[in-house]
Amino acid sequence: MAEWLYEAGIGENRAALVARGTIWQARIELAGTRPQVGAICAARLADKSTGKVTLDQGGEALCDPFPKGITQGAALRVKIVREAIPEPGRAKLPKAVPAPPEAPLGDGPDLLARITASDHPVRPLRPHEADALEAAGWSELLDEAYSGEIAFPGGALRMSPTPAMTLFDVDGAGPLEPLSIAAAHAVARAIERFGIGGSIGIDFPTLSSKGARNAVAEAIDAALPQPFERTAVNGFGFLQIVRRRTRPSLPELLHADPVGAATRAELRRLERLPPPVPGTHMVDARIARRLAREPDWTDSLARRMGGTVQFVTPKE
Repeated sequence: MAEWLYEAGIGENRAALVARGTIWQARIELAGTRPQVGAICAARLADKSTGKVTLDQGGEALCDPFPKGITQGAALRVKIVREAIPEPGRAKLPKAVPAPPEAPLGDGPDLLARITASDHPVRPLRPHEADALEAAGWSELLDEAYSGEIAFPGGALRMSPTPAMTLFDVDGAGPLEPLSIAAAHAVARAIERFGIGGSIGIDFPTLSSKGARNAVAEAIDAALPQPFERTAVNGFGFLQIVRRRTRPSLPELLHADPVGAATRAELRRLERLPPPVPGTHMVDARIARRLAREPDWTDSLARRMGGTVQFVTPKE
């Protein structure tokens, strides 16, 4: 039976939908993620020409459409329909739509609330217990999400998140039609595992016959849960998928802050050390610098380990 494994970590919360010892969906929620999808926020119209609003809780969002007759600087309430999306150099602002003036203000559901509302039971994990996430392949999954190197029987995918779309390139040996169909299933699984939305492009090997191209498209339809839209596989082997995008994908989160991700992974490892736990821990210099900027993370680790914590870096 499938179940959600949930872990309230330091700096992030984690969830994985696991069935038969395999992770089928993986989600990370960074601490302080706001505003979340479904939040009702008080705002003011900052720029009618761009749709930008300033949120009373801090930050900005893009609202479309506006209530009729609203003027620059006027107050309104908005509902968040897409969270901020990290991108190199800047982040895409959250998207919002107008909310009724009487709508009660409040945050959207967090990760725990969302998985609790699913059709699968939720099992909270604690550091002193056996590491069920790691047993299901958590570290390997993060490596795949960051490196983009995803193996499947008979071939491999290379996944590249870009500002425009997430791209998958298919590589492998053997007859091209079976390779492409196997790749279609692997891509569908990766999309679900990593929570990828928006525009997705897949570069399959060039298939000469229309029947073979249709078989690959039908494999996508069979393996990827709705809702989504797609094109046909064109003569050059390219197919595009469009899915609803409400949050950053796991690859986007990891690429946006690789040092932060590595630091949180190290904290996860440290809080699972069996007693007696040393008070001094050697970490990479990049992680040490990040920890210096996040004193709350060190304080949380000390509380969980029941003692003081000090970090040192290797001497050159």
